[in-house]
Amino acid sequence: MRKLSVGAFMTLDGVVQAPGGPDEDDSGGFTFGGWSVNYWDDLMGQVMAGSMNSPFDLVLGRRTYDIFAAYWPNATEEAGAKPLNDATKYVASRGTPALTWDRSVQIEGDVAEGIAELKKGDGPELQVHGSGNLIQTLMANDLVDEYRLWVFPIVIGSGKRLFAHGAIPAALRLVDSTVSTTGVVIGTYVPAGEIVTGSF
Repeated sequence: MRKLSVGAFMTLDGVVQAPGGPDEDDSGGFTFGGWSVNYWDDLMGQVMAGSMNSPFDLVLGRRTYDIFAAYWPNATEEAGAKPLNDATKYVASRGTPALTWDRSVQIEGDVAEGIAELKKGDGPELQVHGSGNLIQTLMANDLVDEYRLWVFPIVIGSGKRLFAHGAIPAALRLVDSTVSTTGVVIGTYVPAGEIVTGSF
């Protein structure tokens, strides 16, 4: 059974839309693209590199795939390029995209069923980067084994959220955490069953 991990850059109010640049995703009139960039420090780079030390494959939505495919094959000298280029890329798309990035495969048929089958097979960890719409499908079908959430000390107020309206209630357990010099809280969470309520 392959583990599926979701990695997401997120504001304090839960927005995950367009953390990396103004042109990443301006849908819905979003004007804060690139909100994460000025918080980056060396510790965050080390954590990111550590997540790529072991072999992994990627599961990407179409928009994130297009962004990655336009950049990483042409940036082979940058940190992180080799593991991303070497990974098999499984792409969720309703259309028939031209998959120009080496080792790219379209997930055929129902996306949730296709990813569930991938998880049953042999191979390295499956990592989801970005791909906010795809993550909603994965969560709705109970396919996420681990969340690696980078929570930035910024409130945007609008935009696509990781845990949007209609998210399935569930408990999570924190298994690892660190804080950058810029106040970014990096936490790793795993599902912990149903929510247990009580009173004081």
